[in-house]
Amino acid sequence: MDLERIAREKDAVARAAAALVEDGMVVGIGSGSTAARFVLRLAERAQGIRCVAPSPSAENLARSLGLKVEPWEALPSLGRIDLAVDGADQLAPDGWVVKGGGGAHRRERVVAEAARRFVVIVDSTKLVDRIGPPIPLEIDPDRLAEALAALEAIGGGDVRDGWPPSPDGGVIGDYRGPIEDPAALAAHLAATPGVLDHGLFPPALVSSVLVGRGSQVETVR
Repeated sequence: MDLERIAREKDAVARAAAALVEDGMVVGIGSGSTAARFVLRLAERAQGIRCVAPSPSAENLARSLGLKVEPWEALPSLGRIDLAVDGADQLAPDGWVVKGGGGAHRRERVVAEAARRFVVIVDSTKLVDRIGPPIPLEIDPDRLAEALAALEAIGGGDVRDGWPPSPDGGVIGDYRGPIEDPAALAAHLAATPGVLDHGLFPPALVSSVLVGRGSQVETVR
């Protein structure tokens, strides 16, 4: 793995995404290393913007750089988010995205759904021929055994050893079974007892994807 190339690609998409931000916007910021680079670039150029962060790490980073971050509880009163930018763990040619490697995918989905535009930024290593396991899960701690039993019946799942709870107190785990149809699996996981949310994001939710290729950025709509 060429770590220098990956770093260049992450920097390139972070700069491209920051260039989409206009003064006065409400901006959703994600979690993870690529999203963190976006926050760094955002702090360099943005004026008068307000941020919404789905995770404490993203919120702390933004605040440390002087960005104004609205409390998560204030999200309903903000109305629509103008632009949300976040990274991804997988991006398939059909537009399906897997998110949640950092354990905040439930809140990340809330931000994406509240945004007028949701832009995903990835380096080229995140491109896959088709979506595969693991698929991150957030599980109700009071229904953990029930959820794991239900997951076992459709291919299996487990809890991440040593991981802290999600920002909302959920247990972080992963579905590890087969994935023939992402849409069908997303519906099944959403209906699984004890599963609060999953990391499958449908193409319809994503406005565009910025893909880093070397020092260049390709926009996929």
